[in-house]
Amino acid sequence: MTDTARSLAPKATELLRLHHAPEILQLINVWDAITAKVVADVPGTKALATASHSIAASRGYEDGENIPLDEMIAAVGVIAAATSLPVSADLEAGYGDPGETVRKAIGVGAVGANIEDQMRPLADAVAQMSAAIRAAEAEGVDFVLNARTDAFLKGKARDPSAVLADAIERGQAFLDVGATTVFVPGLLDEPTVTALVEGIGWNKVSVINVPGSLAPAKLQELGVARISYGPWTQRVALTALADATAALLDGGALPEGTRALN
Repeated sequence: MTDTARSLAPKATELLRLHHAPEILQLINVWDAITAKVVADVPGTKALATASHSIAASRGYEDGENIPLDEMIAAVGVIAAATSLPVSADLEAGYGDPGETVRKAIGVGAVGANIEDQMRPLADAVAQMSAAIRAAEAEGVDFVLNARTDAFLKGKARDPSAVLADAIERGQAFLDVGATTVFVPGLLDEPTVTALVEGIGWNKVSVINVPGSLAPAKLQELGVARISYGPWTQRVALTALADATAALLDGGALPEGTRALN
């Protein structure tokens, strides 16, 4: 075991345990040191997840691997260093080399990651996920891979039953090569979530919650393992900032109850 793996082992073990626990794991997405500290200090927070979209936006880049890899990895490292909690990193599609990208993320303190399939041919997508897992194994870290399929995000013009079948087939294939959970982003209704859990496995499906999504309690009841919020947490913060700016420019005052959290 490397020195890095030895230092990360307790966090990695804890993040894996949280994914296997009967209680659904909610990961609030953060994008810098101060958001990591604020979220980590809220009672009930058990782990953190980065949001690639939010990290990119905060640095002036469009989403979609437009932020350079080294800059993204550095941001993950800043977040991991800001908290004692386990951190899962959103690494998009792995920047062309998921194994090396995961290795770099582990090197700065991440003990889990999202890797997107972007609906590449199934064999290529499975190879992506396998490379990420094998890299983590080589580093000696009990890594949590939240393998993402974009079946629903990219399948809006297709037959819903075919999209569901694709998501399940891909999810099963990703689990077979060692993924911990299968991330299926999209605005999913109850029958769809039920079918995903039946097809992929109880406590194996990970979802994103967006406005209009099912409540965490319902998702837990349906057998979902994990909820994250992607760029929506940043949008909440930016909405509050925009609203406060408008109020101040209109002669108002700072919102009552504003706290010093840094």
